[in-house]
Amino acid sequence: MKRIILSLLFVLGSVPVSAQSCPDVLKFMKRKLNSQETVNFCEAYQDKAILFVNTASKCGFTPQFEGLETLYEQYKDQNFVILGFPSDSFNQEYSDEGKTAEVCELTYGVNFPMFEPISVRGDDADPLYRKLTEMADKSPKWNFYKYLVDRKGNLVDSYSSFTKPNDEDLIADIKKAIQP
Repeated sequence: MKRIILSLLFVLGSVPVSAQSCPDVLKFMKRKLNSQETVNFCEAYQDKAILFVNTASKCGFTPQFEGLETLYEQYKDQNFVILGFPSDSFNQEYSDEGKTAEVCELTYGVNFPMFEPISVRGDDADPLYRKLTEMADKSPKWNFYKYLVDRKGNLVDSYSSFTKPNDEDLIADIKKAIQP
């Protein structure tokens, strides 16, 4: 019996601490845009403030990619990341991931992580966006809707599509969210 308990303690003790303490909003794996590579959010983004953004290539807000990239470059070395999720939930995204990647990378020079296209609202919403919607009690109203989560995985706030990446309130919230 003592051996079984010791074995169990060893097994439980060998679980990475990050997996044990990973916030629910990070308990997802997603495929990178136009790639076969998947990312475990708990491993990649634990202890980072995250701005989740649903994007679309054919939207009037698409030029926000430039401001988002500037924001990412400014704060990426301070435990901050932007995660982009192309979505056709509002009928403004290409069905071809290659075209979406081209808009992000070639047209706007996006270097922050972009992931596979997902649905962000309604009955077919991706589980990640269901979680964000539950946390904020708000679903995306349009493309480039934003959710900011602090380094502990707590929702700071959500922001409408009209909130530009250089918005002073958003930047103030990011500065608070990156604090340990």
